Amino acid sequence: MIKAVVFDMDGILFDTEKISCECYFGAARELGLEMTQEAVYGSFGLNAADGEVHVRRSMKKVYPDGSFPYEAWNAKREALFSARIADGAPLMKGVTELLKFLRAHGIKIAVASSTHYERVMSNLTKGGIADYFEKVIAGNMVEHSKPDPDIYLKACAALGVACCEAMAVEDSPNGIRSAKAAGMVTVMVPDQIAPTPELEKLFDHQFESLLEMKEYLEGELK
Repeated sequence: MIKAVVFDMDGILFDTEKISCECYFGAARELGLEMTQEAVYGSFGLNAADGEVHVRRSMKKVYPDGSFPYEAWNAKREALFSARIADGAPLMKGVTELLKFLRAHGIKIAVASSTHYERVMSNLTKGGIADYFEKVIAGNMVEHSKPDPDIYLKACAALGVACCEAMAVEDSPNGIRSAKAAGMVTVMVPDQIAPTPELEKLFDHQFESLLEMKEYLEGELK
């Protein structure tokens, strides 16, 4: 019996992964830089510290002398992204319906996002869904975020449930690996990255949207 559901944020609750991708590449274009897909897509699910390590390492393939101007690029990317979501990030399909369903059935709800806490809370508040979540665990609250299990272990502990009694909802490979390592029932709702055969071995369920997930849970909880 599932006692809790823990959601990733970007690409699951909010349609922000596409925006993020556009800002990654857009910042590079504005600065006259080349940006690799590996640097962009491999950073999904990472917190700020781990994301910086990944981008710097990935960009050495294009800038082998270490000349990629990370600080300038990251500042531009952040400015572009902040401007795009200034009035609130768009909700993904089925978010409100699923959250209402979980609350009605007494299932605990949390967020485990690699994004900084202040931005997580800003998105949840502007999106009108902050009150649904009992706990919010953000990327700056753990030393290493996804794919390490720390963030999900912390979320389950905060909710007072065993990891095997909780379901994690993710869209990125790093997130799936994190939830699986924590021992949770792992759900993938793909957004910008399609699951690979290797990844399919790690998650327990795959849904097209949160509405489809709600329909599944309706059948399970009858």
